[in-house]
Amino acid sequence: MEPKNHEYLMGRFVENRFVFRQSFVIRSYEIGPDKTATMETLMNLLQETALNHVASSGVGGNGFGATREMSIRKLIWVVTRILVQVDKYSSWGDLVEIDTWVDAAGKNGMRRDWVIRDFNTQKIITRATSTWAMMDRETRRLSKIPDEVKNEVQPFYVNRASIPPQNSDSEKIQKLTHETAHIMRTGLAPRWSDMDANQHVNNVKYIGWILESVPMKILEDYNLTSMILEYRRECRQSNVLESLTSMRPRTCGDDGEITNENSDLECTHLLRMEDDHAEIVRARSVWNFKKP
Repeated sequence: MEPKNHEYLMGRFVENRFVFRQSFVIRSYEIGPDKTATMETLMNLLQETALNHVASSGVGGNGFGATREMSIRKLIWVVTRILVQVDKYSSWGDLVEIDTWVDAAGKNGMRRDWVIRDFNTQKIITRATSTWAMMDRETRRLSKIPDEVKNEVQPFYVNRASIPPQNSDSEKIQKLTHETAHIMRTGLAPRWSDMDANQHVNNVKYIGWILESVPMKILEDYNLTSMILEYRRECRQSNVLESLTSMRPRTCGDDGEITNENSDLECTHLLRMEDDHAEIVRARSVWNFKKP
C-alpha cells in the first residue's frame, strides 16, 4: 500500500508511538555521478526524519528540533558522534522508508537510531546510530540535561539498537597529522548556505569537506559503505579548514602489503582549523571495490 500524501511531509508514529516513520522519494538533485543517492543525501534524510519526529511528538518548542522545555532554557541538541552503515544506495526515483527512535546514552546524553528500508521490498538498506549532548545556545557550552527535559523525552525511549555496540577500542579514531596523512586539502571555507538554524555549520556539510581529501580514483571505483564521524567542536563561517586523509587496505598480507589491488579500503580523516590546527571532526570510512 502506498503511503498517504501527508506521510511524505511529516511521517507517522508506529509501534505505540515509540518509533517514527517517514517516506521519501530520491530526487534528481540528491544523486551523485553514479546516479545513486550520496552519503550526504542519506544524512540529510536522517536529519529531516529526526526533526519531524520531535515536531510530531507534541513536545516541540520554538527551537530547531528542541522540546518546549529546551526552548525555554535556550538549549539545543548537538550531535557528538554518528555511525552510518550502507548496504545499498537508492537510485533516482526510488521510494525509501525511514524509522527513527531515541534512547538514553549514559547519564547525560541521548542516542538516536535509524533504519532505512527500500519501500517496495521492505529490505533494510542502511542503519545508523548517533549520540547527542545538550548545549547552551548562547554560551555554546555543553549542559546537563535538565530534569524537565528528561521528563519530556523519556516517554519516547526505546531500548533497541539499529547497530550492535562494538568494542570501544576498535571504535577509536586516531588523530592524523602532516606526517601520517597521505593527502591534505587546504583553504576549505564555509559558506553562508552551510550554516544551520542554530547558527553553526550543519553537521552534514562536513562530509563534503572530508571527501575533498579522498583520491578521485577511490570516489570513482569504490562504494562508501560505512562512515563514523566524531564531532569535536563547532565551525563558524569565518573559519578556514584543512582536510586530511590516510588510507590502508582492509585485506593485507602478513607483511602489511596489499594482497589484492582491488582490496577494500579503510580511511582515516581529520578536519581541522587551518590557522591553529584545532580539531573539528575525526572520521573513519570503509570503501568496497565496485565489482564490474
